[in-house]
Order: sequence, then C-alpha cells, then structure tokens
Amino acid sequence: MDRLDAFRSVVRRVGSLTDRRFSPEANEHPFEARNVHPALPQTVRSLFDDGHYAQATFEAMKFLDKEVQRHSRIEETGFPLMMKALDPKRPSIRLTSLGTETERNEQAGYRFMLAGAMQAIRNPRGHEYSVNDDIGECLDHLSFVSHALRRLDYAGYKAASTEGGTV
Repeated sequence: MDRLDAFRSVVRRVGSLTDRRFSPEANEHPFEARNVHPALPQTVRSLFDDGHYAQATFEAMKFLDKEVQRHSRIEETGFPLMMKALDPKRPSIRLTSLGTETERNEQAGYRFMLAGAMQAIRNPRGHEYSVNDDIGECLDHLSFVSHALRRLDYAGYKAASTEGGTV
C-alpha cells in the first residue's frame, strides 16, 4: 500500500466515525439502501453527500411539488396545489379509479398527506434558515418523497427526467 492509499484508508475510517452517511462495510450509498426515487435531481444527492440535509429535503420536496404541478396543470404550489390536484370530487390527478369508497378514501388520504407534507416539511426549509436536519430525518423525508413519486408513477404520472438539473 503506497502513502496515498494509506491516507485514503485513514480518511475513510475517520470519516466513518464522524459522519454516518456511508457505511464502509456496506459499500452502499444510503440512497440505494433506502431506494430513493431515481428521478430526483442530482442536486438532491449532491446536497445530501455534502451534509446539507435540510436543503436536500427542500429540493426533493420542490421536485415533488413541480411534478404534481406539471401533471395537474394547476399553477398553484404547495398546500393549495395538493388540495386541488388530488381532490377526490374533481381530481386533476387520479391515483385510483375513485369507483369505491376505499378508492375515494385512498385519494383523499394522499391529498392530505401531500398537502400536509408541503406545510410540515417543505415550508419550514424554504422559509427558515435555522432548520437543521440530521441524516436520518433527511432520509426519512426522501423516502416519503420517493413513495409519493412512486405512487404517481403507479397511477401513470411518470416523473420527468432531470439529468442532474435543479428544481
């Protein structure tokens, strides 16, 4: 092992003690371990890798907001967008066929989950400078966004490819 390899090895070991983003044993990025939706912009992963967890969450939430806006063709954003786009009585986005009470309940449930996420997750990170998420909280948020994007995918509303862009 040459000096550069030895230095890299020491840096990796020290990093694993101070930064829990990567497990040297697993050799798997947390995005793969959590199955983070691949359509999220590269910016989200870059921010995450640099330890900017609240900003990574914010960018992922903006992407979800833009996807719902794009598919629904509603110009509003955030809470009002989700409430209109997923309204079980007049949906712009149908997650189910709405033929049964259960399907209407599912539509309504996603409506409130996504509207609530815009207020509880996106808005504080967009309006406050002091929000500090840890890695676990960020991964939980990214898992939530990934689930929402997959539910849209399943209903036929595929996420746009971002190819490293920002939202």
